[in-house]
Amino acid sequence: MDPKDNPWALVGRYTSLAVLLPGCTFAGYLIGYLLDRLFHTTFLYLVFLLLGIAAGFIELIRELQTNTRDGGG
Repeated sequence: MDPKDNPWALVGRYTSLAVLLPGCTFAGYLIGYLLDRLFHTTFLYLVFLLLGIAAGFIELIRELQTNTRDGGG
């Protein structure tokens, strides 16, 4: 059986997409928060939050393009 045809593989793939955007957002916020505490600033959390959101959307679009190009899902 081809791994693309396995329903559990598809569930895993699309579940990872559901976790991708919040995970990137949280990682960006966390990095910004820690840098704010390190440098005693108050704006880096916002910059890295936006970068995390952008990274999440970029990765989400890449994954969806890969899936549609390969004919998966």
